Amino acid sequence: MEEKVSTARVALKYGVLVAVVIMVYTTIINIAGLSQNQALSSVQFVFMIAAIVMAMKEFRAQNKGYMSYGEGLGLGTLLSAVMGLLVSMFSSFYNRFIDPTILTQALDKVRMDMEKRGMDDAQIDMSMEQAQKFMSPGIMFFTGVLMTILTGFIVSLVIAAIIRRDKPVFE
Repeated sequence: MEEKVSTARVALKYGVLVAVVIMVYTTIINIAGLSQNQALSSVQFVFMIAAIVMAMKEFRAQNKGYMSYGEGLGLGTLLSAVMGLLVSMFSSFYNRFIDPTILTQALDKVRMDMEKRGMDDAQIDMSMEQAQKFMSPGIMFFTGVLMTILTGFIVSLVIAAIIRRDKPVFE
């Protein structure tokens, strides 16, 4: 009896791997003082896409060259969930204990952007009050995990459609 390759095992392997890469990358960006640079922050998205592609290719190779669309979608989504949990835990820890000024810097940037758009002080104060409510550790953790899973699901929809290779029906 041949053993079926587990999507969970491959997803866990690549989810942990990409989470560690993102943690190291984020720490370097934060130490360099570039945490507010959107272009550098979006590189994390490239890491996630690369991990999903590599995981699907590895799974397909281990599965005799075949991977269904559903297996690919599940693999990519599970990988994203693992990554989201680990990265969100790290971010919560980092923002709470290592560098609590990161959140203050983000709020200051938001305030400056609103001032550039010409908003008056009352609107800015009201918006900043709302933003601070959503910057609690619990909400940020939950939102981070949820958004990572959602993004990973959407990316996996596309990548699984490209990488899939169904088994022939009569084999």
